[in-house]
Amino acid sequence: MSLDPSTLDAVLESAVADGRVPGIAAIVTDRDGTLYEGTAGVLQEGGAPVDGRTIFRWASCTKALTSVAALQLIEQGRLGLEDEVRTHLPEFADLQVLDGFDGDTPVLRAPSRPPVVRELMTHSAGLTYFFTNAAVARFHEVTGIPHVLTGKLDALTRVPLAADPGVRWDYGTNTDWLGLLVERLSGQTLDAYLDEHVVGPLGMEDVTFSPTDEQRARAMPIHVRTPDGGLAATEIDLAPEPDWAAGGHGLFGTADAYGRLIRALLRGGELDGARILREETVELAFSDQLAGVPMPTDGIKSAAPEFCNDVPPLPFAQSWGLGLHLTLEDVPGMRRAGSGDWAGLFNLYFWIDRGTGVGGMVLTQVLPFFDAGVVQAFVELEAAVYAQVGATAAA
Repeated sequence: MSLDPSTLDAVLESAVADGRVPGIAAIVTDRDGTLYEGTAGVLQEGGAPVDGRTIFRWASCTKALTSVAALQLIEQGRLGLEDEVRTHLPEFADLQVLDGFDGDTPVLRAPSRPPVVRELMTHSAGLTYFFTNAAVARFHEVTGIPHVLTGKLDALTRVPLAADPGVRWDYGTNTDWLGLLVERLSGQTLDAYLDEHVVGPLGMEDVTFSPTDEQRARAMPIHVRTPDGGLAATEIDLAPEPDWAAGGHGLFGTADAYGRLIRALLRGGELDGARILREETVELAFSDQLAGVPMPTDGIKSAAPEFCNDVPPLPFAQSWGLGLHLTLEDVPGMRRAGSGDWAGLFNLYFWIDRGTGVGGMVLTQVLPFFDAGVVQAFVELEAAVYAQVGATAAA
């Protein structure tokens, strides 16, 4: 399989020229190697160009790596999908359900039953984010408990569920808890565990929860969309010294490094002789695991417009596997049914199409999430890839 890079280059260059991004990187891979790696634009106005060594905050693209770690523990029999989370993390038993407010006082109650590990991995445990749930946003406001992006551990451990477990899909801090679970069972910090069992074996260089000064110098600053549609670099950042390695959002890395994870999953859990997951485990991760729990039909509504735009409902059948969003039907001119994907808060997007044998990622650093201009670039890049590999996929 091969790609003509000119059409993909044009997608990135157009996004920069139109002012949709300050700079952008993209990686496309099949099972055998990198098909395309491109960059355009600069880290910030007047700054160095984006290149293959540029560091990005992966944000929620971190979730796929933490989920791989949990799947490894499941393979080893140290963790079960139906295990109650509190069995391994007794502090999880303290979480109650936010049932509303009495004035400015949160009304809390016990959940209908304890959440299980499968629900953490499918975002159906009842946890949510302050930027996607108005009630949880208000909870932070009236209690003064910080939100999860501050790096404070009580932003995770003192924030209640927004619903009973198994009632609905609700995007949230599930994978942060999953990371704590990996730490508890492995006896290692999450960064050490990933270095030894995922990042290291896959040869993913420049991946870290704690970037050095040299790595930060190569990082693109977070930009915000201004009222006139322009972009401005800001001082907004992840906490430089967080209380814990956030399995849901804390990793920094390059486009090439993430491409190696995508390639390993396309290959059924192996890359360059290093196996991180069994083929049957990868198959399980890419299968519908929601067991009838409904995905939202009206998309995701923003509760903090400075962090996230409304995300409209997708026009195709979808579900959730073990750590990945799933597309359940072919998308015309794009990915095939059974593909996994997800995104990161700072407008990073990836997909893994095991049916066609191709996957890729677009990376930039822009708030709020689901920026129309960046989404356009991602869709255009994916479509440009399939315009070239479509005949191969159909063969």
